[in-house]
Amino acid sequence: MNSQTRKSFVDGPAGPIEIAEDAASGPVRGTAVIAHPHPLFGGTMDNKVVQTLARAFTQCGWNTLRFNFRGVGGSAGSHDEGRGELQDLLAVAAHAAKDVPLALAGFSFGAFVSSHAFAHLHGQREIQKLVLVGTAASRFQVAAIPAEAHDLTLVIHGEADDTVPLSAVMDWARPQVLPVLVVPGGGHFFHGQLPLLKSLVVRHLRS
Repeated sequence: MNSQTRKSFVDGPAGPIEIAEDAASGPVRGTAVIAHPHPLFGGTMDNKVVQTLARAFTQCGWNTLRFNFRGVGGSAGSHDEGRGELQDLLAVAAHAAKDVPLALAGFSFGAFVSSHAFAHLHGQREIQKLVLVGTAASRFQVAAIPAEAHDLTLVIHGEADDTVPLSAVMDWARPQVLPVLVVPGGGHFFHGQLPLLKSLVVRHLRS
């Protein structure tokens, strides 16, 4: 992401997991773990939306951990349709210092996995923020967000997303009465709107 990005590996259930760490600007609020889009469709931790999320978090005082799911880049293993990828995310979250607050974020397939990681960790350790972008609700069973966690959750979706229709995300969010922030004219990858995406995430993180 920048010259200060540190790449390394952590132990995962399928072998080494490749991670990229970026340090917070100013006093550290905690560590954010950010998950990338679908591995079988070119998703990696260097995806532009994922990097935009990382920049928003570091600007707001969070150290960030991006990582490659199993079978991507230098990470061992092979694609597991979300099951093993959840275990990968949980391994990276466990690597994050346990005595500091945790945030979770994900894009597309990564948002789906992050929703299940939140469901798994909620109540076990402090999670201060959850950011789900382009949530792949039309393709996967996204976990529900507990009502008490709605205020710390930001769901962003593009109005014109032709990969994951906005209607699918609304169908997931409606029974929960979970607000969805819709970017007018936004596509799945937010082409030309990444600065806006970043500013929306920063606003949420500062709230």
